[in-house]
Amino acid sequence: MAESTPTYHMLIVEDDADVAQALQDFFELQGYRVTHAPEARKALELLTNAHRFDVVLLDVMLPDRSGFEVLEEMRRRGLETPVLVLTGRGEREQVLQGFGLGADDYIVKPFDPDEVAARVRAILQRTQPPDRAPMQIYRIGDVEINFSTHEAYRGSERINFTAMELNVLRYLIHHRGEVVTREQLLRDVWHIVGDVETRTIDRHIASIRKKIEPDLRQPRYIETVYGKGYRLRAEDQSTNSPPTSR
Repeated sequence: MAESTPTYHMLIVEDDADVAQALQDFFELQGYRVTHAPEARKALELLTNAHRFDVVLLDVMLPDRSGFEVLEEMRRRGLETPVLVLTGRGEREQVLQGFGLGADDYIVKPFDPDEVAARVRAILQRTQPPDRAPMQIYRIGDVEINFSTHEAYRGSERINFTAMELNVLRYLIHHRGEVVTREQLLRDVWHIVGDVETRTIDRHIASIRKKIEPDLRQPRYIETVYGKGYRLRAEDQSTNSPPTSR
């Protein structure tokens, strides 16, 4: 997976080997890093032994303990990892029990993997920091950027962004309308803290502008806020719709 998209680490807690393998294959094809636990004991061990997960798919019917007990234990231990409960039970009481214990969403078997994926994306959108939340397609002027495939087009013309340029652009999009300082970009995109040379940021901004701005002499989208940093002035044009056909 290109560096412009975070690699989300998913824990699948499911005792049915076929269901677990199908989910693992499906999400790995979408770029997720996936770990599987077939029972509650293993799941809790993974969750508490320095493993960081971005989301958990948790089956209710497990061989040693119920998924609800796992969820309750997670929250008791202060583990706030988002949880999507998978179950064959769709009764209202079961749904309310899951939410009452701290589940983020709930889906009843049999399910469509695409629906599970959509719910996972929604959970990550709500729970991840702005620069890590998943984003599908964004349009700035006549440029369409697909952050899932790491492709950009102006009409039928392919525009090549580097991985770091996409990281910077993603960050500006999530903070659109706000002044983003060079220090913020160094800290949150480059993961550098301290007093260091920031001309590399200006070079990346200049390169991005060449690819999205109609007139470099009067930038329309990325504004320089002198003495502070940059601000993306584009309106919110994000979408989950399919990209325009070429």
